[in-house]
Amino acid sequence: MAIWNPWHGCHKISPGCANCYVYRRDESIGKDAGIISKTGNYDLPLRINRQGGYKLSANGGTVYTCMTSDFFLEDADEWRQKCWDMIRERTDLSFHIITKRIDRFEQCIPPDWGNGWEHVTICSTCEDQERTDRRLPILLSLPIKHRQVISEPMLGEITMDAYLKTGLIEHVTCGGESGPGARLCKLDWILKVRSECIMYGVPFTFKQTGALFDKGGKIYHIERKYQMSQARKSGYSYYPNREKQQY
Repeated sequence: MAIWNPWHGCHKISPGCANCYVYRRDESIGKDAGIISKTGNYDLPLRINRQGGYKLSANGGTVYTCMTSDFFLEDADEWRQKCWDMIRERTDLSFHIITKRIDRFEQCIPPDWGNGWEHVTICSTCEDQERTDRRLPILLSLPIKHRQVISEPMLGEITMDAYLKTGLIEHVTCGGESGPGARLCKLDWILKVRSECIMYGVPFTFKQTGALFDKGGKIYHIERKYQMSQARKSGYSYYPNREKQQY
């Protein structure tokens, strides 16, 4: 696994953005996360090491792309085409793009995108039912080879049944919110989406409890270092007919 951040900074557009970790981290060092800028790793996929090979080795497998911004951010329109060029060249890697701006997808893809690229996965976020019903129909309508969904932070009960039954969503991830001011996540919400995933054989990952977690009506305050491990230990993740993967 590797992370490639060609640019940094973002603009908050929905409830899930309220406690954004990028804003929180930037504020801690006196930086404004609302200012968008290219990073020193902009050309990372094509960088060559001293041995003449790619610094970003195919052994790493998945490349999580634009994790401190949004790949489809309007401010990055002039930089994106070169990124697509690099992605096109590195078919030996699997690029994973998470976005809150799935509505901008079609105006941001390269002219040769066609029905999608086999080595690119597009993952739409949906932190509540409103965002689920707004974004997932768009995700399903687009020319994409691999589609995933992530609800993190999960801010309310969500029903995904209508979207999962299409068979077009390959993986769903859910998790609570971390950091100061974290909002409540309920186990019941997690289990509801999990049951829908099981119904349609869609792999499901319970990624983290978050800092404020409701289990059976009892509220738990969970330290950051235990939030992911407690989710793993719960056994609620579901991987049908395939080996467990790391997300």
